[in-house]
Order: sequence, then structure tokens, then C-alpha cells
Amino acid sequence: MTQQLAGKVALVTGAAEGVGKAVAQRFITEGAKVVLTDVQVDKGEALAESLGENALFIKHDVTSEADWQMAVDKAVAHFGKLQILVNNAGISVAGFIDEASFDHWRQTQAVNSDSVFLGCRYAIPEMRKYPPGAIVNVTSALAVKAHAAMPAYSASKAAVRQVTKSIALRCAREGYDIRCNAVAPGSVMTPMQHRVLEARGGDKDEQLKTTIAQHPMGRIADPEEVANAVLFLASNESSFITGVEIPVDGGLTL
Repeated sequence: MTQQLAGKVALVTGAAEGVGKAVAQRFITEGAKVVLTDVQVDKGEALAESLGENALFIKHDVTSEADWQMAVDKAVAHFGKLQILVNNAGISVAGFIDEASFDHWRQTQAVNSDSVFLGCRYAIPEMRKYPPGAIVNVTSALAVKAHAAMPAYSASKAAVRQVTKSIALRCAREGYDIRCNAVAPGSVMTPMQHRVLEARGGDKDEQLKTTIAQHPMGRIADPEEVANAVLFLASNESSFITGVEIPVDGGLTL
């Protein structure tokens, strides 16, 4: 490893499993101190313990403004500063527009979109104290590619895609020395992906084959492949890149 994040302090949401877990693990190997947040306490605590003294787990509801203030405060109190924010926490639940409830819509927006607003709102003032800073938001290929069963999810990720650009402009024009970018995965082999397949019903293996067939590269991503893109955008290797979205989708959106 190249220690690309040596001395950096990062906060990663949704870090107990999947892409968030892979990001936290990669950041640690690259020299960062990492605050892992999630509502899955047992998984989060076990992961933090396995990562050693440079990892801290915080139970954190990303839809709660009070929890965001708490998480940022604890991160700074424990590690002394905050320089990287990865807004990864999210939910993916299908619901056709003429069948889904309004509660389904609101919960999806709260977890996937409101959380990014809150995270950036509370992290940026701290990040300005120890530049350079980097924000990486996790959007989705479905932010640009329509899916009949996922209007709430697609809308929430499209919102994150646009707010990423807005934050990038704000920080650049004000001279904050904080870059804001996004990664847009296609399907990724995570516990959430398995839950999506199970929710569809029918033969899970056949559902997976159908999902894979939608990706021109003939497979879906490993979480580590998304983590690699997040690492690039969080590191100084991308020091002149802001306001962009990197597709990590095996050609799904081509």
C-alpha cells in the first residue's frame, strides 16, 4: 500500500457492511484514522475492533440532525480533526410509483439524500480547519438510468448527484480547499444487493443472472472496486478534481 491517506482522519457512514466496510478497510491500510458510523451496532463494533486503534465506531442515524452533530463532535474529540467525509449510508427498496407508500418515499429520501445534506452541513466547518479536505458521496447508476421499480431510490440518488456539484462550487469559490465528488456504482455484491434480490421473489440465482446481464462487462462489482474509486477521490491523487461523478458500473449506463 502507498499510505495515500497517512495522517488523515475520515468519517465513513454505513460502514458496518458492504461498500462502507470496504472503504473503511482500505482507508485504514492507506494510513487514515477512520470513524465508522452505522445503525448496525454489533457489526460496526466488530469491524472497528478488527481494524485496531485507528478505528472508532459510533452508532449513528444519518437521518438525525442531532446524531450528525454528535458524530462529527465525537470524531474531532477522538482523533483531533476531520478531513474526509464519505457519505455512503443508503437504502435500496423497490416500490412502483402506483404501489409504494408515501412513507416509503420519505424514508428513502431521508436516508439517501437528507443524510448527505446533514453530513456536509456539519462536517464542512470542521474540515475547513485542517485543509485540504475531501467529500465523497455515493450515488448510483440509477441516478441517471431509469428503473420502473425504483423511483424513490433513483430520485434520492439524483439529488445527491446534483448537491455534490453544488457543494463543490461553494467550496471552490469560497476558497475552502475542500473538494466534493461522487462515485456512482452499478450493482455491487453486498448484503444490500442480496436483500434486493430476495425482495423481488422468485429464484434468487436467476434474479442475479438477470442483474449481471445488464452490465456489459458480464459481472457486478466487488465492494473493493468501489472503494478504490472512493480512495482516489479522497486522496491527494485527485487534487484538481471536484464536482465530478465517477461511474463504477461495468458499463451499465453506456
